[in-house]
Amino acid sequence: MNIGKRIRLNRIFSHSSGRLCSVAVDHFIGYGRLHGGGGLANLAEALERIVAGVPGAVTMQKGTALSAWAPHAGKIPMIVQAGCFTADDRVIECVTDPEECVRLGADAIAVAIGIFGPNEGRFLKILSDSVTAAAKYDLPVIAHIYPRDFSGATPRIIWDPESILWAARIGVELGVDVIKVGYTGDAESFREVVASSPVPVVAAGGPKSPNLRTALTAMAGVVAAGASGSTIGRNAWGVARTADAIRAFKAVILEDLDVDAALAANGLTGEE
Repeated sequence: MNIGKRIRLNRIFSHSSGRLCSVAVDHFIGYGRLHGGGGLANLAEALERIVAGVPGAVTMQKGTALSAWAPHAGKIPMIVQAGCFTADDRVIECVTDPEECVRLGADAIAVAIGIFGPNEGRFLKILSDSVTAAAKYDLPVIAHIYPRDFSGATPRIIWDPESILWAARIGVELGVDVIKVGYTGDAESFREVVASSPVPVVAAGGPKSPNLRTALTAMAGVVAAGASGSTIGRNAWGVARTADAIRAFKAVILEDLDVDAALAANGLTGEE
């Protein structure tokens, strides 16, 4: 690994645990009205709440970087999302490239893809091409890989262990630097996913949990499985006390605190 890529990855995985607790605000196509209700309706305000919790990195679309990230630039690593798709493949696009990400000051490019279904090959090509293009700039590639189930009337993202194992294997075979996949729901099965990969595996924060305690409990399972951390979305910015929620996630993911201790340390009940 060249020194440029190592520097960027070291900034992202800077905690002494070697793990990452980051936040994503790259929710765009396919997320409907999930930005409202204290979430991402106001991006600038949401970023202020997120940065107050000092996550290890923030993943965003290029427009968010251009229009709302300036007050926080250089304080926290920034990851720019290139992938743009819907679960039903209505949209399949790559909306930026490594050169633009470097000009924006990003520490990594994220590429979200869907797998399974009739367009799996197209998604693999998007990710493979991104890895090749990023190598020119020593820019790390973080793959966000989402298996889908096309058996019903509406395709949906799934998290069963076999599908997540395949997602991780795709990331390995296509040469990415970090793999983000959904949590399989228990530490034992997710441990198998982590063990299958020679590059770091981080868990997606997943759908909105019933409450903060449930989300933190899942992250404790992620850590117990040996993963390299997690990137959290709506379970962080979807909580009114976003900064305190992020601090609680950091306590579980980075400091190995149990859920009750993490909640108590941040004045939270877990019912948020």
